[in-house]
Amino acid sequence: MSRRIRVALLAGGRSSEHDISVASARSVAEALDPERYDVVGVAIGRDGRWELDAGARGHVLGSDPGAGPAETLPVPAAAGTLAALGAVDVVFPILHGPFGEDGTVQGLLELADVPYVGAGVAGSAVAMDKDLFKKVMRDSGIPVARHHTIRLGDPVANPFPFPVFVKPARLGSSVGISKAHDEAELVAAVELARRHDEKVLVEEFVAGMEVECGVLGNRVPPPVASLPGRIDTLGHEWYDFASKYDEGGMELVIPPELPQETIELVQQRAVDSFVAGECEGMARVDFFVRDDGEVVVNELNTIPGFTSTSVYAKLFEASGIPYAELLDRLVALALERHERRAKLEY
Repeated sequence: MSRRIRVALLAGGRSSEHDISVASARSVAEALDPERYDVVGVAIGRDGRWELDAGARGHVLGSDPGAGPAETLPVPAAAGTLAALGAVDVVFPILHGPFGEDGTVQGLLELADVPYVGAGVAGSAVAMDKDLFKKVMRDSGIPVARHHTIRLGDPVANPFPFPVFVKPARLGSSVGISKAHDEAELVAAVELARRHDEKVLVEEFVAGMEVECGVLGNRVPPPVASLPGRIDTLGHEWYDFASKYDEGGMELVIPPELPQETIELVQQRAVDSFVAGECEGMARVDFFVRDDGEVVVNELNTIPGFTSTSVYAKLFEASGIPYAELLDRLVALALERHERRAKLEY
């Protein structure tokens, strides 16, 4: 039998999505075939400190690291943690939001020359910044909702009819997002968003069906899209944090009740967004489908929620790729990219 692949799961992190990351990592650890993989967990505390997980196959992932001897570069870490990263075949960063999904950890792994799952530095950073992402999409001919950017020191302004959405530019899971119906709510919404980011987006309201689509792949062969799914927020006014993560907060309908040509357009735009955004490995692309059939990209998540019941996994399961096989493919894609890029001359 061939040697088992050594996989390190990075979980936790400093962002508000710490607990979601931990749940995803535990799910991945349980699903990786022990006949094929040796799994080690690396827990990143809310304070940013890294610690090697002593639990078997990541079962205590996410416990906040305690005090003790620390390696100080390149991150605060319990002794031996970073050395363990260098001794694995592939790293699976299951980190959502800032300090994990935004290119920072990807840069660290590039410096360490370790293969890792998911988008690289540029793709991660662009997708995380909704302002930059929309500009790249527009320049690539991919429809996105109009937006106005408010930077530090700028006045609060809204060029669109109410209601509008107000968002931190670089955060996920609907944290810090508000739907503003008038000027007073706009001011309060910008104040809330600025607690999370110095750059804030005011985005036009797009009436339409909320649809999500998974993408899987590298450059060659080209990436593939899952069947799309419709998000039913079950009484919530919009797809907020509660509807995403509370029990019974949303329902996913796969495929959505759309004409076949619209479903195919969603899939094509998902792949087009993935390629234009310099993504590899995986992504979940979120859309609005207007009543006239126009498909508008809302955002792209390079590290979507990754439990077996998360939207990304459900979409591919409905498309004929079960969770364990999805993980196998992502590990293989990470190794393929690292081998491919190793041949480049710098």
